[in-house]
Amino acid sequence: MAKYLISFPSAAMTVTGNELEVVGQAARAVIREAKAAGVYVFGGGIDETVPPVLVSASGVVAEGGYP
Repeated sequence: MAKYLISFPSAAMTVTGNELEVVGQAARAVIREAKAAGVYVFGGGIDETVPPVLVSASGVVAEGGYP
């Protein structure tokens, strides 16, 4: 089964206090759907101060940006 990574930098979204609850509910709904479909793998943050690397399916490691 294919696996997908959904990521974006912390600066990609700016929400107001009024929007935060709605955005949080929508994000949790996506996670529930992914879990129900059996495709949820991981949830958490990425430390943007750590230089990223890309690792291919064959194990080759290369410098790269966050996807």
